[in-house]
Amino acid sequence: MRVRFLSCSLIALGIAVMASPWLMEWKADRETEALLQEAERQEAALSLTPAAGPGLVDGYMRVSRLLGEESERAQEEAPAPADAASEAPSATASIDDKIRQRAIATIEIASIGVKLPVLEGATEANMARAAAHMTETAPLGEVGNAAIAAHRARTKGRLFNRLDEVKEGDEIVIRTAGQTYVYTVTRQRIVKPDDVSVLGHNGSDKLLTLITCDPVINATHRLIVQAKMK
Repeated sequence: MRVRFLSCSLIALGIAVMASPWLMEWKADRETEALLQEAERQEAALSLTPAAGPGLVDGYMRVSRLLGEESERAQEEAPAPADAASEAPSATASIDDKIRQRAIATIEIASIGVKLPVLEGATEANMARAAAHMTETAPLGEVGNAAIAAHRARTKGRLFNRLDEVKEGDEIVIRTAGQTYVYTVTRQRIVKPDDVSVLGHNGSDKLLTLITCDPVINATHRLIVQAKMK
């Protein structure tokens, strides 16, 4: 009887270990979907993002560092079963708290099947479950270079995982404050983590820059997709 109990316990432990990454991604997907629904409900009433502020270089370096740290964490082992249990579907209360952070927009890239809420401020908390607008850059849909950053999750199709598949000529649609802004991709490139030149602009065009890590695991560079509104 004791041997049988031990065998069953080991099997259950093994199942829990294998399931823990799935549970974490399931929770993250629920949070993203909740934020997206909230953003779509609020679109007609939301105000535009604030004007570009100071600290552009510091802001970009902070975002680049967060992208790199998340890429490094992707190599770590899955948490123990006890931790996985705390991340399980019972986390409804925390999701409710998070959707109170009102999204300022949604971003859609049909060519790679992306549709995400956009939160204001590229912080670690915001980027954990959505795309994030860099407050230090231009407002979305206005003259200047508006930057949006998101992690490149390991699971295909989550967050900016497929951003490397975007091609010149693809459309990026931003919806905010009852407005729809359509940008056309002009280029994709790989840059060093400290290359702030990607946020430059000529003072007349309406530009959009998407930022994520490259490669997905142990990212040494940043993947940049740039687009322009016609």
